Amino acid sequence: MRRSTFAALVCTGLVLAGQVLLAPAAAAATSVFGFGSSYVGPAMDDWKGAAKTKGLPVDYTPTNSPDGIGRYGLRTADFGGTEAEVSSLEAAGVGGQPTRERGFQYVPDVAGATAVMYNVADASGRHVDYLHLNAATIGRIFTGDITRWSDPAISATNGGKALPDQPIRLVVRSGNSGTTALFYDYIAHAAPGPYTTFMQRSGMGKFLPDTRPINLEGAGIAGYNMQFLANSSQIAEFIGGQQWTIGYDEFAYAKLYGVQSVWVQNASGAWVQPYAENIAAALRGAHLRPDLSQELSGVYANRDPKTYPISAYSYVMTPCNATPDRDTCRSGYSEAGKTETMSGFLDHIACQGQINMAAIGFSPLPPNLSQEMMNSISRMTGQPPKQLNPGNCANPTFHGSLGAGASSPPDPFIALGGVDKLTNGGHSGDPQKTAAAGPAASASSQNAGIATADANGGSDEDLANGGSKNWRAAEPAAYGSDGFGGFGAWAALVLFVAIVTPLVVRGVVRKVSRR
Repeated sequence: MRRSTFAALVCTGLVLAGQVLLAPAAAAATSVFGFGSSYVGPAMDDWKGAAKTKGLPVDYTPTNSPDGIGRYGLRTADFGGTEAEVSSLEAAGVGGQPTRERGFQYVPDVAGATAVMYNVADASGRHVDYLHLNAATIGRIFTGDITRWSDPAISATNGGKALPDQPIRLVVRSGNSGTTALFYDYIAHAAPGPYTTFMQRSGMGKFLPDTRPINLEGAGIAGYNMQFLANSSQIAEFIGGQQWTIGYDEFAYAKLYGVQSVWVQNASGAWVQPYAENIAAALRGAHLRPDLSQELSGVYANRDPKTYPISAYSYVMTPCNATPDRDTCRSGYSEAGKTETMSGFLDHIACQGQINMAAIGFSPLPPNLSQEMMNSISRMTGQPPKQLNPGNCANPTFHGSLGAGASSPPDPFIALGGVDKLTNGGHSGDPQKTAAAGPAASASSQNAGIATADANGGSDEDLANGGSKNWRAAEPAAYGSDGFGGFGAWAALVLFVAIVTPLVVRGVVRKVSRR
């Protein structure tokens, strides 16, 4: 009897020890601090507020993408926000070796768009709320080739009547800015001749042909009528209060401050504004590289009539040990509590956090990129990635929608007979009128929307917002982490069990032998 009792106790002890060994490390959530992109600022405000109600202490300061990348590399930020990939900013002297040495992964957190915001009055002094500009004219305005509101190129797409002969004041970002780099990448495609001249005249020609400017300030810009402001909120406020101004800013700020946004002509000839349905349609043309960084020439050339061509992804940047291959990197934070907080935060962003995005001026992630957020969590924790589907993810795109506020208002020119009637060419946003632009332009508006996800989060059609349908699952593996963060916490557990288990067994043996 004693032998059987002893054996049972030993077995129970081993089972308990095994359960301790196999259980994941529990860590109290620790505060994490992010810096970077102002492009994503309004979305971050939404996400971090909700995260704090879940006990996840997250803070984020919208400065600019280069600042976020630099702080991340120097370890003065726990995570970074950026809308420009690290490689493109490194070419301009941002990030560099500290970022590479720390190691990183980035994954899209939301889809957004750069609005061309303006404040103009007509000849009678009435506020203009219908400004239409084609790509070439936008490019010429922002390279200083068009300097007055009465220019014939502007009147040609706005009823043929000239606006007052007032100087155009460009409102742009001061210092380094990922939004500047993103916007001038579009300008380079929209008006390559004026762009090249602008770069050469401004002294930034050294960046040609492949790298875009991230900082417009400098001696060479002195001859341009530019107002430099430090952040997105300042730009939106300034344009809202000053006539004869035009600038670029994330659409969420235009909505937040009630500033008018230009109707932009896309490659199909249609005129669009940056609402969620138009962002989603545009990013079906995005090319995502293996590390998920974006190449946007396909967006600019996208002939879907719903396309808003100045659309792009925003990214969140988190630790991954230094490796040439992002898909094989394995590392969390050196503090387990930070891994706990950031994992919960990313989980929130991927699903619940996408619900309000259309309403505040963004477009929610497609299912495959929400899944990539789960894969990024797996790389930090060492646990198998959560597989998302319509049953466990509230992201509207898993349910065949983009959420409330996704639809664009009607083009005001349609009520006046359409842009074709009022201008020297082009097409209105009416799908019947865009049919003349070619087969691609006459696609059904439903095709510009989002494909309904199946039970595995995939789709029989191309997914909205770009990206590949083939998800790359992150396979669990032992992490090499600094300290006990992430999967490295297993080392502490193994050591603990190795010390405690012999003591437990010895105590059991002594107790049995006394009977």
